Amino acid sequence: MIEPIRTLPAGPMRVQVYLDRHGLGRAAAGAVAARMQELLARQPGLSAVFAAAASQVEFLTHLAAEPDVDWKRVTAFHLDEYVGVSATDGRSFGKFLRERLFDRVGPAAFHALDGAARDPEAECRRYEALLRDHPLDVACIGIGENGHLAFNDPHVADFNEPRRVKVVEPDERSRRQQVADGAFSKAEDMPVKAYTLTIPAILAARFVYVMVPGERKAEAVRRTVEDPVSPACPSTVLRTRPEVYLYLDAESSRGIDRQIVR
Repeated sequence: MIEPIRTLPAGPMRVQVYLDRHGLGRAAAGAVAARMQELLARQPGLSAVFAAAASQVEFLTHLAAEPDVDWKRVTAFHLDEYVGVSATDGRSFGKFLRERLFDRVGPAAFHALDGAARDPEAECRRYEALLRDHPLDVACIGIGENGHLAFNDPHVADFNEPRRVKVVEPDERSRRQQVADGAFSKAEDMPVKAYTLTIPAILAARFVYVMVPGERKAEAVRRTVEDPVSPACPSTVLRTRPEVYLYLDAESSRGIDRQIVR
């Protein structure tokens, strides 16, 4: 087991810092796998939602290699998808997760948002119904450079949103991040609209694991831990509930003043 190089106090949220993104990914994967095994020992199945992003690659790689998770009892979802992008499109978040995790572990089901759906509002309702039928046990997410969770950017983030899934227009900061991550050659190539699970839908999960490596996320991490809880930095809401586990590396944690060295 990899030990963190330090831990940080952030309300009920539990924060651990690892030397690099590989250690972060391995430690987070081990923790998520252990939680899934614990839940499956007590219940017939579980539901989990996953983020698709460059920041999640190490975590997903290590999670796919965990040997003792009974994926045949796991129902999987994903956080977001571009409107107008098919499941076979190289830009699809669903395709990203299939290639890096689900094709390797074979879950009982992967319920994907249909980016190519003709009626986006009907697709939101369909996915909401699936989430109601399969309440989330585990959420594995990241934090955007502007503090977004999924595509809940500051201009659309609502901590009391009644819907579980909605269509939004990602802001300019999110668009630039997608280019920096290599998803698009320029911001103008990114679809204008996207589906996203809402913040209440994400936080409805019993256990939330947040993996945030890299220097580009340092300011968002600092704000997550230190700013007032507000939609101005959506990720600050993570500090309001227990069973949230934030995994950082030395680069993403460098802006945090408060720290406890282990």
